[in-house]
Amino acid sequence: MRKKKFPVNPKHFLIVLGGLCCLLMIGSFRFSEQFAPLKTAVGNAIAPMQKGINTVGRYIADQLDILSGIQELLDENAALKEEIAALSYENEILRQDQYELDNLRELYNLGQNYSDYPMVAARIISKEPGNWYHMFTIDKGAEDGLAVDMNVIAGNGLVGLITEVGKNYAVVRSIIDDRSSVSGMFLSSSDTCIVSGDLTLMNEGLIRVETISSAADISDNDEVVTSHISDKYLQGILIGYIRDIELDSNNMTYNAYLIPAVDFAHLEDVLVITQIKEPLQPLDDAEEAQEETASGEESSEEDTSSE
Repeated sequence: MRKKKFPVNPKHFLIVLGGLCCLLMIGSFRFSEQFAPLKTAVGNAIAPMQKGINTVGRYIADQLDILSGIQELLDENAALKEEIAALSYENEILRQDQYELDNLRELYNLGQNYSDYPMVAARIISKEPGNWYHMFTIDKGAEDGLAVDMNVIAGNGLVGLITEVGKNYAVVRSIIDDRSSVSGMFLSSSDTCIVSGDLTLMNEGLIRVETISSAADISDNDEVVTSHISDKYLQGILIGYIRDIELDSNNMTYNAYLIPAVDFAHLEDVLVITQIKEPLQPLDDAEEAQEETASGEESSEEDTSSE
């Protein structure tokens, strides 16, 4: 047989338990001496529990404080990272501005050195593959007054020559290109030479110099500039500095190398001299006939006056 269950209503149970607690409180106040041993026994039993509960509570509170501190540190760290990123970006912008300012100052100083020539500043927008700026394109063209055979300078001296011009661009061949040949002159002695481009030599930072007279009075580190007999390059533009001078096998000429005045691995901005060196024009037949006629008339006048 199943035992009968006596359901207990929780509400009634709480009422009875509350009444019992009240009775015990009243009894403890009214009969304090009689309840003293019981209070002591209960206190001795409950005190370790309270101590344990307090210890656990303090530990939990400490851990919560630590977690709160960690969260604050994480938030502060994230804010500092954002601030560092912003400062790094601003610093990079300042470095770029400083770099551009240095380039512009360098171009300005170079322009002052060749202030007798009219110039236009331009920026390089593309170049041929490779480590060196031997062929490149600038962002100025015919609209800006540029034309083929205009000289291009940068850094401390000569870069090259314009070989092609479009409406808003121009192509420059530098003096280090294999197809380049420049008539140079030593400032110290006015002796001439030929500076020939050689991309293979540029890996050593050098350009080839040939056909130097064996009678030339030159030495290492002498400056070489564009000569007065150059057909396309204006006179007096610095090309570089001579080194490793050696007498040729035929004992008739010297060969040497040149350290260019321009850093052809790091070009960005250039100056274009908008003045073209005028080539010598031969007289045509009509002009020759006019000159012969004029000289004949002068001879007749001289004969008449002598008579």
